[in-house]
Amino acid sequence: MELELHSLNAMRNMEVIDILTGTKIGFIKDFKISSEDNKIVALILPGEIKSWFAKDDEKEILWKDIVKIGTDVILVKANEKVSENNI
Repeated sequence: MELELHSLNAMRNMEVIDILTGTKIGFIKDFKISSEDNKIVALILPGEIKSWFAKDDEKEILWKDIVKIGTDVILVKANEKVSENNI
């Protein structure tokens, strides 16, 4: 099987979709990287904007919950596993 490589910038332009519900979660805002292993641990997505001045809660999707990275979408199993972070 051929290994597909994606740059971090290319992944930021891919839409993240939950395969369990078919809902669009959003686009990647940032990555959480392990300093010990130098591997991506989680994807950080922006949360819903509550008001002009309120800080939005960010959503974190663990790398192990990613099912497939395609050419323009990232499919994840994130139903009720998407954690809300107040970063």
